[in-house]
Amino acid sequence: MDTPSGPTFRDATDADVDDLVALVESAYRGDASRAGWTTEADILDGQRTDPEGVRQVIKTPDSRLLVVEREGRIVACCQLEHRGTHAYFGMFAVSPTLQGAGLGKAVMAEAERLARADWGATEMHMTVISVRDDLIGWYERRGYRRTGETSPFPYGDERFGIPRRPDLRFELLVKSLV
Repeated sequence: MDTPSGPTFRDATDADVDDLVALVESAYRGDASRAGWTTEADILDGQRTDPEGVRQVIKTPDSRLLVVEREGRIVACCQLEHRGTHAYFGMFAVSPTLQGAGLGKAVMAEAERLARADWGATEMHMTVISVRDDLIGWYERRGYRRTGETSPFPYGDERFGIPRRPDLRFELLVKSLV
């Protein structure tokens, strides 16, 4: 049930795995993802995640998969992982039909609050595919900064998708939480 101020947040369980895989896929892959602005359909084919990957996030110590519900339906999610003085933010997805209405901002704010409150994290880190200029701009407007630090895209590992271009890499973005 929604709170008067917005969506309901909770930790994911094994019972949520199939719904979470469907949500993440709908936000990033295939034609359905084009209903929102976070699609990666022009740069990657194949899957974004799978049940095993989602289950692993749920079970990993010092990690949580935050589920966001509205009217009893999962509409967004994000991964938080405690890594010493910082937290890692990943597996962020908002239902394509709800993108652009402020839900993503609310999810990020709650993730940042939890990282500070539960783990004492002083920074949030995330990696974004470096050619995703619109998405990086969105994060920058929320206080994240580009570090210039990159890591290679896992070409050849179809668990992360099938690249449609040869220049993909991940860039580290960081935000101070203090």
